Amino acid sequence: MRTSSAALASPSTGIWLPIFAGLCASLVSIGLARFAYTPLIPPLIQAHWFSPGDVVYLGAANLVGYLIGALLGRPMARRLSHKNALRLMMLAVTAAFFACAFPVSVAWYFAWRLLSGIAGGAIMVLVAATVLPHVPAARRGLASGAIFLGIGLGIAGSGTLVPPLLSLGLEATWLGLGVLSLVLTGLSWFGWPQDLPQAAVSVKHDPQKAPMPRAVHQLFAQYAFMAAGLVPAMVFLVDYVARGLKAGAHVGALVWVMYGLGAIIGPVTYGFLADHLGARKSIRWVLAVQATALVLLATAHSFLALALLAVVIGSFPPGIVPLALARVHELVPNHHGQQVAWSRATVSFATFQAVAGFAYSALFNATGGHHGLLFLISAGAIVVALLVDYVPSIASYVSKD
Repeated sequence: MRTSSAALASPSTGIWLPIFAGLCASLVSIGLARFAYTPLIPPLIQAHWFSPGDVVYLGAANLVGYLIGALLGRPMARRLSHKNALRLMMLAVTAAFFACAFPVSVAWYFAWRLLSGIAGGAIMVLVAATVLPHVPAARRGLASGAIFLGIGLGIAGSGTLVPPLLSLGLEATWLGLGVLSLVLTGLSWFGWPQDLPQAAVSVKHDPQKAPMPRAVHQLFAQYAFMAAGLVPAMVFLVDYVARGLKAGAHVGALVWVMYGLGAIIGPVTYGFLADHLGARKSIRWVLAVQATALVLLATAHSFLALALLAVVIGSFPPGIVPLALARVHELVPNHHGQQVAWSRATVSFATFQAVAGFAYSALFNATGGHHGLLFLISAGAIVVALLVDYVPSIASYVSKD
């Protein structure tokens, strides 16, 4: 099946079919592959599949893979085409779900969690660059939010699907996630658009050699510290509620559902803010709110407080993606320059996320499972991201004097 660019430009099905494919890709590769692991941490420990320390490091393996995938995404697309690379990565995630149903060894699990992370990183680099050029400029903000809404749907889906699947056992849970991933991969298979001819031209001109504005490098730094700030809640929230506060797995799952609700709200809300306030001002407001929420999470004990904070914090991981992408589009007018800038931003994000994942894991084990300390450190990382935004302005003001 071959779909022309003209067909993709038609308002009836041409716009929404690739957007739906992008949503499926972000849902499978990030929403499920990464976030479904969080509510599985307590059961994996309780079922003695792995030790608490191993389970945490296996979660970090996905973050390392994400970095590798972010680096390999563009070269892979040049060799295979964007749509074939995206299809291959979705199949890799599906295979990883099925493989994780069998706890052969820590190394086996690490390899498959790593592979799922590689797929997630590659898809994050490629999905917007593949879909958005086929969407009219007036609808690209909505399209971006819809694509990354898949992350939120995956988080919410993991919170609602995993508990009933766990009643059938851990093996059935992983197999069920694999079946869902396979179905979504099939539904998206023919939705991907053809690569634009300009993509080949951009390689010859090598836009990576073009200098980036200073503000873009500032965004890279901000995005990196955002990544470091979102890891603890993303990985440890359910374990904090279930084991740290001794509220049990059921309450932990409920809090994770609220986190998923926030993840659904995030992309749309943050996109709305970017449209009305501008991406830069929106980033400042979002970072201030997130830092406050993480400090409160470290001291919260009541279910109501935890649920409300989970909604706010859950909006952050998927919400900052379209927000950062909107900032790239503000700063870099050229489409191919935007692709390069977004790829580098994703690599920056993935690098700090991977380093933070292992650092938090090591600190968690060294402190005997001190969740609150991790949340406070993550709040500090968010504050640094906020301050980075003001440093160039201060430097420019001083230089004028």
